[in-house]
Amino acid sequence: YADISSRLGKEFAYGYARPRVDPALAAVNQVRAMGLDPADVRNIVLTHMDLDHVGGLSDFPRAKVHLHRLEHRAAMERATFRAKKRYRPLMWAHDPHFVTYDEPGEPWFGFEAVRSLEGLPPEILLVPLFGHTHGHSGVAVDTGNGWLLHAGDAYFDPREIKQEKRRCAPKVALFQKIVTTDRKQRFHNQTRLRHLAADHPEIDIFCAHNPHEYPGNPLQPRIERVARHA
Repeated sequence: YADISSRLGKEFAYGYARPRVDPALAAVNQVRAMGLDPADVRNIVLTHMDLDHVGGLSDFPRAKVHLHRLEHRAAMERATFRAKKRYRPLMWAHDPHFVTYDEPGEPWFGFEAVRSLEGLPPEILLVPLFGHTHGHSGVAVDTGNGWLLHAGDAYFDPREIKQEKRRCAPKVALFQKIVTTDRKQRFHNQTRLRHLAADHPEIDIFCAHNPHEYPGNPLQPRIERVARHA
């Protein structure tokens, strides 16, 4: 938070994103707010390595960081102009322990899924949802009371997957078009998610960028205030 432009880049920090600086929303402080010690966080499962998704990794230096091998390779190579913008090595300068995967296991509701994440229980799965980035994946969790699917940036507007006919706010649609690596794959996976949401309403599907999909979050009032003024 002290030097947001050097971490996120001036274009992101002051241009199209302009994130609101609120330390209470940082993952490390949310962990503390739950009465837990951040030093006890030993595993992090990433949807992808975009700069706005890995900024807190250094707050958990002991953690293994699990992700798809294609995503890790894209972030390390930074082979294109767009990749150089979205992947910032400063975010992993502390040399985290990356654990990568690309071998699918038994399908999960028709989706390929990695079912054996090193050191994690079998109830946590990595679900490839390519398109936003080369190795973008969702994270499915069996809570014992139902499944959660963190779909990352596979969609931004809930209407993209939770209505029969896909809809998206124009500015959000434009932003997604700009940052998407493979538009065809993104739309394909959105269609699959739309079918999943319709066929299995018991699965709680949420994305990374819509605060209204987090009912019950103790920080919900603060998140909603941020969303209203963003």
